[in-house]
Amino acid sequence: VQLQASGGGLVQAGGSLRLSCAASGRTFSRHAMGWFRQAPGKEREFVAAINWSADSTDYADSVKGRFTISRDNDKNTVYLQMNSLKPEDTAVYYCAADYSLSRVRAGTSNYWGQGTLVTVSS
Repeated sequence: VQLQASGGGLVQAGGSLRLSCAASGRTFSRHAMGWFRQAPGKEREFVAAINWSADSTDYADSVKGRFTISRDNDKNTVYLQMNSLKPEDTAVYYCAADYSLSRVRAGTSNYWGQGTLVTVSS
């Protein structure tokens, strides 16, 4: 599975962005997917995850109620809708994929995208 993240950019605090992660490979629909982020000088942290059938999602406490992860298996794409953005959301966002939702959640996925930069100005 190869992953290509896009949709990052510069937005003012309170604004919204939608990130996309397009996956190649016929087995995308059987993979759990997730989003992580890494701010300058900080470690990579979990943001959100979704299982292969989209009936189970998980979020970091810092984004609950503001971010929504979803997927379209027909388009081999996972999305991260980010609303009410805050300056502390500024980071490079990475998508990840694995057969195991647990490994996605733990940050030990087999597959990672290249990252897309989100900058939130105050």
